[in-house]
Amino acid sequence: MRATARTLALVLALGALSLGTAACGADVAEDPKGRSGEAVTLTNCGRKVTFDKVPERVVTNDVGITEIMFALGLADRMAGFAMPDDKGDLAGVPWRDGYDKAKWLSKKKLNKELVLDARADFVFAGWNYGFDEGEGFTPAVLGKLGIDSYVLTESCRNGGESSRGKTRGVMPPLDALYTDLRNLGKLFGVEERAEALIKKFRAQVAEAEAAVPEDRERPRVFLYDDGRDKPFTSGRYAGPHSIITKAGGDHVMKDLMDSWTTVGWETVVARDPDVIVINDYGDVGAEQKKRFLTSYGPLKNVSAVKHDRIFVLDYADLVESPRNPAAIVELARYLRGLRR
Repeated sequence: MRATARTLALVLALGALSLGTAACGADVAEDPKGRSGEAVTLTNCGRKVTFDKVPERVVTNDVGITEIMFALGLADRMAGFAMPDDKGDLAGVPWRDGYDKAKWLSKKKLNKELVLDARADFVFAGWNYGFDEGEGFTPAVLGKLGIDSYVLTESCRNGGESSRGKTRGVMPPLDALYTDLRNLGKLFGVEERAEALIKKFRAQVAEAEAAVPEDRERPRVFLYDDGRDKPFTSGRYAGPHSIITKAGGDHVMKDLMDSWTTVGWETVVARDPDVIVINDYGDVGAEQKKRFLTSYGPLKNVSAVKHDRIFVLDYADLVESPRNPAAIVELARYLRGLRR
């Protein structure tokens, strides 16, 4: 998964979040004092994991994971991050200074050599967000090197039968975000900061939900990531499910017990979404994706295409990240404006 540009509306929303977070305490973006050195045990992907010390040289993979660290004020604990160079204009991101403090290690995903070169003592990544058995880069491999790790909760494997037991997702997407904030807050001794963020995010989401019209049917929404022969999309356990649902939409792929996965176009046509949300990132941008969707023959009678109801959100909105609540606000505003 990769990062991309921000829209003006999200920049404004994130600016408001910055002010709101600062209201919880002016030191939110400052260096944390941290906790004392006693061991901490956390539950990560259903396993109890004990960390004997506070990590001092953290390496992260991808934008959402990196910005979780920044939002917690932990940039000073980082040895660096791996991320593509399409993360866009960050001027309005509340934790923008984190990018100035932390070292950009690679424009590709993490690997063992990068981690060793950075002298990391902790890796925060996820399955398909850096961790990859085929590449020999896993928590188990790192453990043998004396390097601790934490797996992004959105990416936790749930033991499903598809993809040889590698389906992902163990809890609702926003709960995954709050779980990671709370766990990392405990590990790094910034629990008050984590709880302040969670409180702010919950209030932001609740306000968006409260504005959802009760007198009309929820619009059916499909998330389009990429893919021509088959679309890559979001199941129940990836960020778009919570974003669509909390914003007042009916997520048409909510029955897929996975996070990010592939379906057939015939399934999309049968479920006839009223709105398609495009995930904007990578070499094939949102405009190219929209041109494909509007010119692809099998979709010509799908409601979203017929009525030109195609909405764009950025990658960093849609993967697990502290940008998720602002994305809910943005999509909710769009859905409320639809004429039925």
